[in-house]
Amino acid sequence: MIPFRRHILSNGLRIVHHYDATTRMTALNILYDVGSKDESPRRTGFAHLFEHLMFGGSANIPDFDTPLQEAGGENNAWTSNDITNYYTIVPTHNAETAFWLESDRMFSLSFSPESLAVQKQVVIEEFKQRNLNQPYGDSFLLLRPMAYRVHPYRWPVIGEKVSHIEEASLDEVKQFFFAHYAPNNAILSIAGSLPFDRAVELCEKWFAPIPRREVARRNLPQEPVQTEARRMTVERDVPLDAVFKAYHMVARNHADYQGYDTLSDILASGRSSRLYRRLVMEQKLFAEIDASITGDIEPGLFLLKGKLSPGVSFEQGEAAIERELQQIQSELLTQRELDKVVNRFESNDLFSNLHYLNKASNLAYYELLGGAENIDKEVDKYKNLTTCDLQRIAQTLFVPENSSTLCYKSLRH
Repeated sequence: MIPFRRHILSNGLRIVHHYDATTRMTALNILYDVGSKDESPRRTGFAHLFEHLMFGGSANIPDFDTPLQEAGGENNAWTSNDITNYYTIVPTHNAETAFWLESDRMFSLSFSPESLAVQKQVVIEEFKQRNLNQPYGDSFLLLRPMAYRVHPYRWPVIGEKVSHIEEASLDEVKQFFFAHYAPNNAILSIAGSLPFDRAVELCEKWFAPIPRREVARRNLPQEPVQTEARRMTVERDVPLDAVFKAYHMVARNHADYQGYDTLSDILASGRSSRLYRRLVMEQKLFAEIDASITGDIEPGLFLLKGKLSPGVSFEQGEAAIERELQQIQSELLTQRELDKVVNRFESNDLFSNLHYLNKASNLAYYELLGGAENIDKEVDKYKNLTTCDLQRIAQTLFVPENSSTLCYKSLRH
């Protein structure tokens, strides 16, 4: 049980507060309800660009890091398809420094041509390093638009093309900021030894004066149901042939979401998982194999990816995967397999919510999903799963017409 209290400012900023007496630190986590799905198809990568721009100076504070470091604090951020998340950690006696810094960059960035030029170059280099200069780095640049034809999940968080960032103007950047980075489009979660009354006092002092904004209305195109299998083969200078498969799955708040997550772990989490044990260790068809879910708020993807052992053809590898998936569809999993994964989730959930920073970020995310109190119900959703639930999900999920397959062929053999 994670106790918390709420407070809402007159400008719409939602505040979630958790008091933790075991630390002398306080974390401020600000979740903005904007991600790559909110970008224009002509200007992808903007949400990720703002993750960098928000550290490049705000309206009244030219340098974000120096005053924070002088207060003994640290900070970071991340962007996803759905959200942009910033956190700042400070000793509690210096908490006001964090409120001052975070409120000023919510109010407005400096929007200098110099800062934009610097951060654009940083993002472009990151794009090249991650997606163009790394083995298999462009796999999801290729797989996403195969799986999604109309939904904005069809491009990755970092963007679809370098040119979208290169050509971004200062006016376009300003428009994106004022359409999304607003108190009425954010959740501020505070966790640590800062008392609730003092936290509210600082919120009213620093955040309440920021005016509400006209937040861009979200009207996302819904992805049509996929009705036929999709395939692509590319050739690259990589060590091993690889197979990437994507299946459409449910949204984050769907009742079956935890079942999909559990199924991915049963298939390929750890050396005792089905795919690893059978296809890597026993049959030696794959050098490595993995299964995961994208975890998106909108309907996401169930992913399978494996690097084939030398001499194994794509046909052999895919046939072996298909046999394993068909077995899960036709035969019930053992209760032991299910219990092992659920117990691991419960353990990970417990440990992840011990640290005040994790509690701050997790409370903010659950507040966005529908209510921070639901954080205490998540483990029970996994515990209530049955082997019949997982068989039903597998029968719906692993059908050929729901799949997109990328064959990544090595030029080295």
